[in-house]
Amino acid sequence: QVQLVESGGGLVQAGGSLRLSCAASGSIKRINAMGWYRQAPGKQRELVAVITVGDITNYADSVKGRFTISRDNAKNTVYLQMSSLKPEDTAVYYCNANVLTFIPGANRDYWGQGTQVTVSS
Repeated sequence: QVQLVESGGGLVQAGGSLRLSCAASGSIKRINAMGWYRQAPGKQRELVAVITVGDITNYADSVKGRFTISRDNAKNTVYLQMSSLKPEDTAVYYCNANVLTFIPGANRDYWGQGTQVTVSS
């Protein structure tokens, strides 16, 4: 099994910054893509940013130029640096990782428990 533990959420004023972290642990042979999703009240979960094992990144249009995703493969950790935050960025942010495990030796997606980000106006 694989566990993803997020940290770094909180309350920030508009225009401020936050950095989210997500550390993966468990029976990990290889982590493929890692990403961040978010879900605001009454809305569907949406992709925020994703980074491949080769460090290719992709962002939602709404966060381009403001958010930066990165990963530290030695630590099995993915980060999301969020700047110029807006009230509409308020949501629960979830970490996602596609992981190849030693047992049963298959790729599958894992999710973190979510961390709340609240941006006040």
